[in-house]
Amino acid sequence: MNLFDTVSNDIKLAMLAKEKIRLEALRGVKKEFLEAKTAKGADGELSDEAAVKILQRMVKQRKDSASIYADGNRPELAEKELAEVAVIESYLPRQLTADELDAALKEIIAQVGATSAKDMGKVMGAASKALAGKAEGRAISEAVRRLLN
Repeated sequence: MNLFDTVSNDIKLAMLAKEKIRLEALRGVKKEFLEAKTAKGADGELSDEAAVKILQRMVKQRKDSASIYADGNRPELAEKELAEVAVIESYLPRQLTADELDAALKEIIAQVGATSAKDMGKVMGAASKALAGKAEGRAISEAVRRLLN
């Protein structure tokens, strides 16, 4: 079962369980998936890789919103956004720990033959492809910068 079908099925379960926040988050996910499937140039299918990218974008948006709400002294809205983040993250692959990320990046740096910060572009290109869905781009970038310096 692909992510689209899983989310659709879980929406039904959330309705039956009357889980309001989970239902709202999953409906948002399904809306994004449907938009991607019917977008201009799309073939009507949504691969799990594309779905993971959509989920990552949604998590980032909600974390940013929560931060803005917290800064604006609206903790109840920030809590709602963070609760939706938890629901959405449950559909993402397990994220690498800092140690696992460093180990994977050291391997990539050795493969690419990078020796200094000048080679960051080469490393980032390979790392972004290899670690897609397993780590955030910002975390990869910071780790690469730290390891090359």
